[in-house]
Amino acid sequence: MQTYVVSGGTNGMGRGLALHHLRADGRVTVIGSDPLKGQQFLDEADRLGAAGRAAFIQADLTSVAENLRVIEEIKARHTTLDGLILTAIRHFPGRVMTPDGFEGTFALYYVSRFLLSYGLTDLLEKGDRPVIVNICGVGITKGKIHWDDLSLKDGFSSIKAMLQGGRATDLLGAGYAANHPDGRTRYLLHHPGFTDSGTGTLQQPARAIIQVLAKLFAQPVQKSIQPIIELMENPPAGRLLAYDRRTPVDLTLPTLDPANARRLYDLTSHLLDQTT
Repeated sequence: MQTYVVSGGTNGMGRGLALHHLRADGRVTVIGSDPLKGQQFLDEADRLGAAGRAAFIQADLTSVAENLRVIEEIKARHTTLDGLILTAIRHFPGRVMTPDGFEGTFALYYVSRFLLSYGLTDLLEKGDRPVIVNICGVGITKGKIHWDDLSLKDGFSSIKAMLQGGRATDLLGAGYAANHPDGRTRYLLHHPGFTDSGTGTLQQPARAIIQVLAKLFAQPVQKSIQPIIELMENPPAGRLLAYDRRTPVDLTLPTLDPANARRLYDLTSHLLDQTT
């Protein structure tokens, strides 16, 4: 039986992938912040006849301590993992600082994924064909890491924060294989394109605008997750995989630069050492 963990698994693409793996007789633990959505996921698992294979962990993944707690809970539940799927993201309309000193988008989009990726590697390495799937904007080259201002004190905007989080996530994938040269776990950065994943974290009028755009242009979740399912079931060779839907992304893009990946890994490790 295949075992998966899905962060952000109570909504959108995370929920779609979690339910797919339950239907395929997998064991799935989802992580989310909303207990109501968590219960709805468990209820759906029950309707699928998979109640015994589904679990929900409530957590605020903007918190370092909460990520560490989640990692320990998963280690207590499982001795092996076949997949870690990272989808958790939230729109912050203003600049929010976490108690750990990270800007909110950076904490959720990047730091949480960093902690879960490295924290669950030991379990993944025991899996059959282990893979980390990171749903992101790989291939997009806009935005940058503000090395001297990660918290974006100077000129914050939600778009600037999202782009920085995305570029950091690209570098997370680029650095993962280099940090585990003898590992078996593949790291898949996947850009699904514009997907109608819900607008629950958006404020008006942005919510109304995105709802209209989604109806006109966005693809449904079930269509967006199909390339990911295919890549998980039949992964290409290589430790780092990067795809825009079904099209490989050039791994020599500056946004995947190995030197910057190492720099960000070292900086993140230093900042995390100061919070724990």
